[in-house]
Amino acid sequence: MNILFHVTTANSGTLLKSLALAARRANASFAVFFTHEGVSNLEDAELLAALSGSRAVVCEESWRRFRPGFDCPVEQGSQTTNSALVGEAERVVSL
Repeated sequence: MNILFHVTTANSGTLLKSLALAARRANASFAVFFTHEGVSNLEDAELLAALSGSRAVVCEESWRRFRPGFDCPVEQGSQTTNSALVGEAERVVSL
């Protein structure tokens, strides 16, 4: 994988959407890991569309903390999953 986007803040969705679309135009493979308040970005249908076809994982503990009672639209994982994704990525972009 070329890029791992590591999303930790609630206000990073617009930037992530632009970066994901730019990565697609450049034919770069990417994945996204959402943690802490970054999980709230998963409410954005346009962002989810921009991530379509890529691996998107949310920290299950963060999901339970910040989005209790909501269905998760992406794969749930752990910080161990995050570490594995970091190890696979050529570059990590933290948002």
